[in-house]
Amino acid sequence: MFRGFSSVSIDSKGRLAVPSRFRERLAAIAGGCLVQTLNPLDRSLWLYPLSEWEIIETKLAALSDFDKQSRRAKQMMRGYASDCQLDGQGRILLSPELRDYASIKKQAVILGQGNKFEIWNQENWEEQRDQWLDLVGAEDDEPSEPLKGLSL
Repeated sequence: MFRGFSSVSIDSKGRLAVPSRFRERLAAIAGGCLVQTLNPLDRSLWLYPLSEWEIIETKLAALSDFDKQSRRAKQMMRGYASDCQLDGQGRILLSPELRDYASIKKQAVILGQGNKFEIWNQENWEEQRDQWLDLVGAEDDEPSEPLKGLSL
């Protein structure tokens, strides 16, 4: 569904222009209605079309509040989730709290991740990407079981 890398600017009001190649698809599947939330695994944001977010919300609701990790995931993802709408120029307003969490100021990157986008501070992304690439092929970096069966 969504794939690829884009470098984007954040304006002084905290708006991000969604790359044009995604706008038509977002309008078709979600009427331009999106949900932004924090990524609890990395210092980045997740941006979902509303229809995809509703699937995630159902999965989160099914998690037990008596399991600490499940409760934390629900608190983070649902607690920081906020609706946003593509404006006439294809921009979304990133909430100040989420911009602060991900250290997004003037430059960001958007990574298509299938059903959603990841939004990173550009410098943080480049640093993290380089760290991950340095680990590729390291002798002590054994692939996980799901990756062992993946043929690329």
